[in-house]
Amino acid sequence: MTTTWTTHKALVVGEAGMVAAQHVTAARAGAAVLARGGNAMDAAVTTALVLSVVEPWLSGIGGGGFLLHRDGASGEVCALDFAMVSPAGIDPADYPLASRKEGNWFDWPSVVDNRNLIGVHSICVPGAVAGFAEALEAKGTISFAEALAPAIAAAEAGLEVDWFAELCLSIDADNLLTNEASARLLLRDGKAPRLPEGCASIRLPMEEKAATLRRLAGAGPRDFYEGEIAQALVADMAALGGRMSLEDLASYRARWVTPLSQDYRGARVLAMPGLTGGPALCDVLGRLSGADAFAGAAAQAPRATHYAAYADAIRAAYADRLTTVGHAGRHGTGAGIDPGCTSHLSVVDRDGTVVSLTNTLLSRFGSKVTSPKTGILMNNGMMWFDPRPGAPNAIAPGVKPLANMCPLLCETAEGGVIAVGAAGGRQIMPSLVQLLSFRLDFGMDLGRALSTPRIDASAPRIKVDRRAPADTAGRIGRAHDVDVVDDVLYPVQFAIPSAVERRPDGTLHGMVHPNHPWSAAVAAEEASS
Repeated sequence: MTTTWTTHKALVVGEAGMVAAQHVTAARAGAAVLARGGNAMDAAVTTALVLSVVEPWLSGIGGGGFLLHRDGASGEVCALDFAMVSPAGIDPADYPLASRKEGNWFDWPSVVDNRNLIGVHSICVPGAVAGFAEALEAKGTISFAEALAPAIAAAEAGLEVDWFAELCLSIDADNLLTNEASARLLLRDGKAPRLPEGCASIRLPMEEKAATLRRLAGAGPRDFYEGEIAQALVADMAALGGRMSLEDLASYRARWVTPLSQDYRGARVLAMPGLTGGPALCDVLGRLSGADAFAGAAAQAPRATHYAAYADAIRAAYADRLTTVGHAGRHGTGAGIDPGCTSHLSVVDRDGTVVSLTNTLLSRFGSKVTSPKTGILMNNGMMWFDPRPGAPNAIAPGVKPLANMCPLLCETAEGGVIAVGAAGGRQIMPSLVQLLSFRLDFGMDLGRALSTPRIDASAPRIKVDRRAPADTAGRIGRAHDVDVVDDVLYPVQFAIPSAVERRPDGTLHGMVHPNHPWSAAVAAEEASS
């Protein structure tokens, strides 16, 4: 049985600051920081910390990610890598292949007992707390404790479970049962909590998580890596047979890196370098720059020929990245075998400073393992390593896996700036290519761009939104296998973007994925009213 809703999100306009995120509670918390005079980084970190509480199955302090920051006054752009790292004590032999089938295009062999996907052996060293703290120290104006305050309040109130949260919990209930702490925290009698008749939502206690956040506020972020929280995490993981050590945590540092820069249609696109979605996105934009479909008179909306050009360019980029890239190969981007679940947020403040931040646990609910002492749901970063020995991205100790995350900034030819990114695992990069093209090739504002049908070319069978021009599937089908699909809430067929833009006249725009029930763009003016 299929249930269908029609939803709509409108472009939000403001002047004093804007936050676009996948959960309205988090977006409001960030916008409130802007309303009180905080800057874009203050709001971004606050929003990300609240997201770790209100949608803990997508991102959190047990995960990691990347961000880009552009100063509104100087135009200086910098990038922060706080991705997860494999524990130094792991042994690749602990991940034996269940099948020797050699495959590319995400068709990696399975590992015995899915040890790289679920459970304590799938966990990498988290980078989120280090990243958020470093970002605030370098570019923020508020303390880490101040940024934590709204997240602490949300955790003390308990996880709100409405119809959508009930759906998210139901999808993974069986997997959550593999970990006692996760089942106790998120399930009731082995199932997702059921909403009583006539009740819009209920609350699940998050006492351990609230205590951990309070501890971070008082003791400081390094406690996560060197103090009581670190000791509790390692003890909990060791009790399950995990290899993460106190040394792994103590040695972790977030790292500032130089962003990639790619010219496209008179604009400058800035992306994360290294083992992210950034290099492949720049590759695709380079291919599209000379594509025949975009020659000649400008159109007002993409036609089938444009969608076919997107498909060709994205598939060509993936053909390279999936066989040559990783910690043991040349640097670039890669993708896992799971659509992934992630949180993205975009922020612009009144001075025009922008932040694009993506944080993830990787799969929905990450490893499905919750640390009992801390209430932290842990990532499954081992999933993003190729389990085949000798591959460029093979499982190895003390290294970072390939990642799909792709936060972006874009300086437009007219003098504006855009911050954009998305959730959706391997679907992220293809969606962002199209959103940039919609904005730069067809002159759409963010509202129209994020509402325009997309394709997903992250796998050999290319998904075409049923709302796309009628001949799109046929045109793409000349070179690729095609499925025509509906852009439904679940299963997720296309990535879930969030974007903000400062226009040349100083007006601020914010837009989110139209059919996501929790997503919202919130202006600072709204948060202060």
